[in-house]
Amino acid sequence: MTTEPAALLPAERRARLVQRLHDDGWARVADLAAALGVTPVTVRRDIAQLAEEGVLERVHGGARLVAGPGRPEAQDGAGAAARTAAPDRSLARKPPGQAESRTLTVGMVVPSLDYYYPEVIRGARVAAANADVRIILRNGSYDAAEVRRQVAALAASTDGLLVSPPVDAPEVAEWLTTLGVPVVLVERHGQAGPFHEPLESAVTDHALGAAMGVRHLAAEGHTRIGLVTSRTSPTSRGVRAGWRAAVGELGLGDGCLDLDTVSHRDPGWHDDAGRVLDACAESGTTALLVHSDPEAISLVERAHDRDLRVPADLAVVAYDDEVAGLADPPITGIRPPKAALGAAALDLLVRRIADPGRPVHRVQLGPQLIVRASSSGAG
Repeated sequence: MTTEPAALLPAERRARLVQRLHDDGWARVADLAAALGVTPVTVRRDIAQLAEEGVLERVHGGARLVAGPGRPEAQDGAGAAARTAAPDRSLARKPPGQAESRTLTVGMVVPSLDYYYPEVIRGARVAAANADVRIILRNGSYDAAEVRRQVAALAASTDGLLVSPPVDAPEVAEWLTTLGVPVVLVERHGQAGPFHEPLESAVTDHALGAAMGVRHLAAEGHTRIGLVTSRTSPTSRGVRAGWRAAVGELGLGDGCLDLDTVSHRDPGWHDDAGRVLDACAESGTTALLVHSDPEAISLVERAHDRDLRVPADLAVVAYDDEVAGLADPPITGIRPPKAALGAAALDLLVRRIADPGRPVHRVQLGPQLIVRASSSGAG
């Protein structure tokens, strides 16, 4: 459990450092240290390592990016959100003894370029830069037909694919096995064949993350901990499983709200949010785990409109932690390891390309609890 400001992992810190250089062209050590919440000494060490790896070059008082081969830019309008991040030495490398060869080309198809997946893309590019891999990015949306169209366009010209297919279209996972190139699923499980053999995948343990949020709220003294999920999100299934397991384990299952809503972008959200707060008042619910951030922020705002104090009258934990920390008050978040997820998926794919006969690997990463003022009196 972490209290803001949370320390970044070294790979994540370096990725953010390079992203800052992408955004601004160059940056001073002092500005980078302030933005990353670390000391100038730490920033100088990161710059020295990244300069040694050819990612950036040191200039007087700061650093700037290096242009040229090995620094692939994002494709198809992904812009700065999907540009190459800084490589970490622990990420994918060519297996020992593998002969030097052409640069691998990998296709990556994700459902969104403006929420959740930008960090996943950055993480994949961290690993790609270190493994001599070029990534071609496509936005597949959540539509099965569009995903198939985008994947088919990439399959003939790439050495492997990273794909996040729709969770409600198992036939897409089956189809991916017929393409003749290695495929790793990103933030998705998949099976194929008559015996439902697992496909290679890298996923977040969303159930574990949700359970962490419930245990945190219980430790703050709450006994009525409700769940609010977006019915259109593929992540809701895992979040709900973890919430149910935790409230059962803690003996809180009876009377705990389990609600689903439309997305905050839907015109019906206003009515759904009102029903959630009405249900909290009627049931004595004093804490909510909410997926995802926009819905959590809106519920906090609606609670304020009703003169409810957060967290004294209603504590809130958001699942995703994309923008939860920007709310008033800052909202406690469950943060999936998005950058690490992208790096792990790329690493799996590179290893699969190098050794087609290796056993199927299914990597599962744990999220992080970031405690803020919306759920803790100490926040």
